[in-house]
Amino acid sequence: MLSCDPDRVYEENVLITEHKWNRNNLLQFQVNITDTVSSFNLYVNIRNGDDYSYRNLFLFINTYAPTGQWVRDTVNCILANEKGKWFGSGIGDIYDIQIPYKKNVRFPYPGIYSFTFEQAMRTEELSHVYDVGLRIEKTKPK
Repeated sequence: MLSCDPDRVYEENVLITEHKWNRNNLLQFQVNITDTVSSFNLYVNIRNGDDYSYRNLFLFINTYAPTGQWVRDTVNCILANEKGKWFGSGIGDIYDIQIPYKKNVRFPYPGIYSFTFEQAMRTEELSHVYDVGLRIEKTKPK
């Protein structure tokens, strides 16, 4: 059976309750990686409303390997240009964007990798954030 998205290895989006993302609300994604040979691209998915107050969204992303090793990244997701025009695609007043996070990543160990997303803005609670997610896809051979 053929899939309409054959490069996708994992994709999950988490609904933000009441569209208000509190900094204490950590989003977790568990990914079972079996392929330690291929390269992968990782993306952050964001769905926000037109009334979102900023042009960007800073995230802290912690990645935990099956060995217990972990790394923390700070990611600046640019959602709109200087004039306030939203990037990505939109229907009505809601916009979806997929932000490249890491390219050509090789996972050195098979097993469960855990990704934790934390909003890292200076605001305790971000309004008009609808969904946030993680996508992992195999890179296309050159």
